[in-house]
Amino acid sequence: MIDFLVLVKAFILGLVEGLTEFLPVSSTGHLILADHFLNFRQGVITKQVATTFEVVIQLGSILAVVVVFWKRLWSSVDFRKRNFTHSFNIFHIIIGIVPAGILGVLFQSDIKDKLFGPQTVVYALIAGGILMLVAELYSRKTVPTTVTMDELSYKQAFAIGLFQCLALWPGFSRSGSTIAGGLFVRASHQIAAEFSFIVAVPIMFGATALDLYKSAEYLSMDLWPVFAVGLVTAFLVALLAIVTFLKLVSRLKLIPFAIYRFVIAIILLLVFL
Repeated sequence: MIDFLVLVKAFILGLVEGLTEFLPVSSTGHLILADHFLNFRQGVITKQVATTFEVVIQLGSILAVVVVFWKRLWSSVDFRKRNFTHSFNIFHIIIGIVPAGILGVLFQSDIKDKLFGPQTVVYALIAGGILMLVAELYSRKTVPTTVTMDELSYKQAFAIGLFQCLALWPGFSRSGSTIAGGLFVRASHQIAAEFSFIVAVPIMFGATALDLYKSAEYLSMDLWPVFAVGLVTAFLVALLAIVTFLKLVSRLKLIPFAIYRFVIAIILLLVFL
């Protein structure tokens, strides 16, 4: 029988994951803090099960992106389109995921062994915040040349894909790095954010599927309520977070999120170092 308190902790972690996965604030940093204060990895929840749980709730966030952008994703694989040079399509997504996909496969073990931890996440939070500030200042000195998804070029998609490689460093933030990359190639905030979310789907699905395969032995039926609560919570909260962020990003810009990252970095330093 699962303790009710464990379900409450699963709900809170799902809430944190859903709120932060696609905002440029680092879900990893927030989950490290939440896990520390909740003491989730105790009792029936072992370290291995807790790690698997984090993979499961990440899947909830990914599914939220699929729901929000299902029309765009579906149209991108519609090969009835004849004009692949003047419309957003599957090749933009492929080009955007290739750099991070290759590096992720080659260095997955090293990333997990050496870059997951409070100290390295603090460095990533600060570095990512600085990148976002620089990208924001750059965007204020230029005029966006890409204000619709169909105007996004393959060259821009590849450049944003290179920036996505930074997100392999836990704490850097996938959305933060890719949105910053979009601003550097003169996409609008809205388009940079939308492409950031879309290009994250195949990368995160692949990484999550691999992690779930490796963690299959910990997906115990006895713990299905814990996984279900976390996944559903992350899915519903991520839906709200994505829609809200897309409405606000053009007005808020990246600076408030960069400052918030510095605050989280300081809290992590105080708690762990």
